[in-house]
Amino acid sequence: MTSSSDYRAVEAAIMARAGESLIDPTLDRISALMDLLGEPQRSYRAIHLTGTNGKTSTARMIDALLRERHLRVGRYTSPHLKSMRERIVIDGEPISEERFVETYVDILPYVEMVDADSDVPMSFFEVLTAMAYAAFADAPVDVAVIEVGMGGRWDATNVVDADVAVVTPIGIDHTQFLPDTVEGIAEEKSGIIKPGSIAVLAQQPLAAAEVLMRRVSEIGARVAREGLEFGVVHRDIAVGGQQVALKGLRGGYDGVFLPLFGAHQAGNAAVAVAAVEAFAAPGEGDDQLDPALVGTALGGVASPGRMEVVRRSPTVLVDAAHNPAGMAAAAATVEEAFTFSRLVGVVAIMADKDVAGILEPLEPLLAEVVVTRNSSQRSMGPEELKEVAEEVFGPDRVHLAPRLDDAIDQAVTLAEESGEFGGAGVLITGSVVTAGDAAHLMKGE
Repeated sequence: MTSSSDYRAVEAAIMARAGESLIDPTLDRISALMDLLGEPQRSYRAIHLTGTNGKTSTARMIDALLRERHLRVGRYTSPHLKSMRERIVIDGEPISEERFVETYVDILPYVEMVDADSDVPMSFFEVLTAMAYAAFADAPVDVAVIEVGMGGRWDATNVVDADVAVVTPIGIDHTQFLPDTVEGIAEEKSGIIKPGSIAVLAQQPLAAAEVLMRRVSEIGARVAREGLEFGVVHRDIAVGGQQVALKGLRGGYDGVFLPLFGAHQAGNAAVAVAAVEAFAAPGEGDDQLDPALVGTALGGVASPGRMEVVRRSPTVLVDAAHNPAGMAAAAATVEEAFTFSRLVGVVAIMADKDVAGILEPLEPLLAEVVVTRNSSQRSMGPEELKEVAEEVFGPDRVHLAPRLDDAIDQAVTLAEESGEFGGAGVLITGSVVTAGDAAHLMKGE
């Protein structure tokens, strides 16, 4: 019987390995491990996702749509909000602590063999990717929904040859590890599009679209583009989310309730539907998906840490936006979906990010902001973050709290003191880790 201490020991052993961004990009180690394991990633079909923003939400929607079609689905996403088990999901649920430990123990001898033959030991992300592929093969699943960790071409997940390659909106992020232009980032991400696959592309900046279309043409893939072959036809704000009408590759889906906020989530839903339509096996016909199936699947989807309401009176929102494009989408969503008379922010951001660029979309939205740090060692120190925030908001609107729990308490007090009854709110954002930490504190998970 596996104990929680066994799970924590395995989690610690994985985290002790180097981060994926700290080593030279190569598929050699993960390819060698897959070979030793018998190529588990080839025992099921796959949908592979990359992009700068929206990957995890889109992966969750694809997962829900496939399961509604009575397929057994494995889903691999990153990073996690609180538990590493969240990354490896089967049948809509994170694998158990017991199964997580068993999978690690099963592959560890082979990981050690690869480590012994390499100048650089396998990273924590490579090990987790191998665990996911092995767990999906053991389950077994019918289809795996795989989200890249970073980039695409050299990402450890890219040992899979997927039927469908999904590219969510591309922007500038991770420039210390990826190119610093949209074109360069698109080039890296286009590497998941394989010969004979179908590329499902969200709406992209022109420079990114040109790179992606060139890749599609060069390798003989097929393409479906948001705004041309599929897209959002109409959307209305609704209680708890939005009502959307989608144009799919095979037909229309009207009156679909999506319990997520923001135009970007409607776009993610359109991409997810198109991906599942494109995935349909040859011989299944050209009919559209059952509209009732689409409505049920999307109506039940959740995306924790993405504009998630974790408290009422005052309303406290948690959002994992961690780059300028993501924060711009988050700010637009708050303005559209909520009617705050006064909104106070709590912000903790990684030091290696475009901190000013992340803060700027919040300036017109927040009355005041409390800067702090999250639980990651990469988190920018509160004093340094305060200096950047004061340049954006002005000194009078910026407060400092060394700890996230204290920052939340301070923000709630600031919101309640000056906000109209029922109109005060708090937005906690800046990083996936910040969102996870806040959800843990607010929900007691």
